[in-house]
Amino acid sequence: MNTIPLHLDHLVLATPELAATVADFARLTGVTPAPGGAHVGFGTRNCLVSLGGSSYLEIIGPDPEQAGAEGPRPFDVDQLASARTVTWAISPPDLDTAVATARARGYDPGPVRPMSRRRPDGTLLEWRLTDGDTAHPSGLVPFLIDWGSSAHPTSTALPVTPLLRVSATAPDPDEIRPLLAAVGAELVVTEGPVALSFTVDTPRGPVTFG
Repeated sequence: MNTIPLHLDHLVLATPELAATVADFARLTGVTPAPGGAHVGFGTRNCLVSLGGSSYLEIIGPDPEQAGAEGPRPFDVDQLASARTVTWAISPPDLDTAVATARARGYDPGPVRPMSRRRPDGTLLEWRLTDGDTAHPSGLVPFLIDWGSSAHPTSTALPVTPLLRVSATAPDPDEIRPLLAAVGAELVVTEGPVALSFTVDTPRGPVTFG
């Protein structure tokens, strides 16, 4: 199986402290992530690094300027003790068809909802993604995303750390594999505690994040 998943859109590295995690990433890799933007109403903001091609790393954490955001923030960033790779996303050729196919195969990736954010240059990015309580709690089964006619995050000049591999562990890999197949995803999953990790090539050599 390929160590870089087919249709990979992005990996999500969630953190309780965005600035600190961005600084740690820069220290370990020699590459400083670029500001992405705020998710207005959700209480988060992100920084980005290209993984090569049309894939990228999203480092996401609480937005201090949205201290009054209602409800839990995405990816439970307020509950994390430290930065962790929590999930990933794929961009299928047709989002709605992929969702229908997954449901027909016995896995519901959740409803499709619209989201948006503005880049630092003011450009509005709009996308649709699957999100819901029906998604697998491990984060190992990717959510699905469709950027439509919007500019993809990698369309602007981002710092680059080429992706070398993505891997995962789960107590019962045989439970996860059919769900991956249902959404048309590939991921190397071996036995172990629930964890998702990736390795990037950097000016300081290969670096792995879990």
